[in-house]
Amino acid sequence: MKYRYLGRSGLKISEITYGNWLTHGSQVENDIATRCVQAALDAGITTFDTADAYANTAAETVLGDALAGQRRESLEIFTKVYFPTGEMGPNDTGLSRKHISESINASLRRLKTDYVDLYQAHRYDYETPLEETMQAFADIVRQGKALYIGVSEWNAQQLRDAHALSKQLGFQLISNQPQYSMLWRVIEEEVVPTSRELGISQIVWSPVAQGVLTGKYLPGQPAPEGSRATDDKGGADMVKTWMRDEVLERVQLLAPVASDLGLTLAQLAIAWVLSNDNVASALIGASRPEQVESNVKASGVTLPPEVLGQIDEIIGDLAERDPAQTKSPAHRLV
Repeated sequence: MKYRYLGRSGLKISEITYGNWLTHGSQVENDIATRCVQAALDAGITTFDTADAYANTAAETVLGDALAGQRRESLEIFTKVYFPTGEMGPNDTGLSRKHISESINASLRRLKTDYVDLYQAHRYDYETPLEETMQAFADIVRQGKALYIGVSEWNAQQLRDAHALSKQLGFQLISNQPQYSMLWRVIEEEVVPTSRELGISQIVWSPVAQGVLTGKYLPGQPAPEGSRATDDKGGADMVKTWMRDEVLERVQLLAPVASDLGLTLAQLAIAWVLSNDNVASALIGASRPEQVESNVKASGVTLPPEVLGQIDEIIGDLAERDPAQTKSPAHRLV
């Protein structure tokens, strides 16, 4: 496992982050989730990402239980705040001081830790003044409940505004967590250049495009049983964007590229996002320990320029590049 600095900070994180968005507390049983976390630890992953909204707080609880007994100083634990949790009351969502303050305390209890290494705004909140949000984050850092602050799916101007306030308030905004893959490149035009300027890294989610870039979905054939595309708890909705024959056919054309490098298609996809020097880590999930053991082998892989060119040629105009696709809900959900 290789490690990279997160933003313009002294914090190092593993190139592969283990995340439990659609799995823990929802898609897989807790004992399997615990085995996946142990596989991640065995493979050298030190960075774990979750959110209070995942499985309506259950994912944090499962991760806290799975990491219990580990040396806390050897881990980087990340969580997030924004989306509705609990009983869905009027203040159970967003980035108000009230919701942030209550959410960090609840997350720490579920995660069984005194602090998180990174606390992230899960989306931008148009209904709360940014100054209020950033002051609440500053207070959490001063209280020692979070060491650093990050965001998720914020556009370039939002990052710039938040970074300026963080400097005024005396804390570090060091990361953004966007979707990024060979098929979804919307951060490249605006978010990445702005982030480089400001000293912000990307921790990217869905590097294998919800499993599509693994090559397991074949054009003209039904999705394999037990795959995300057959999951009625949310997985199928997320992957359906890419379940088109024209996409699946292009993915199959990547198989010889991966094979020539001694990689699986999933490893190629993960190595591809890590080839972007503004990406600090690629988030992977797993429903089986074997998936973790395979995917971590992408860490440390360097893709030659000619291979990157081949990939661009194969994917072609199927990649989504519109920077306007980086967006947050216009209104809170409750």
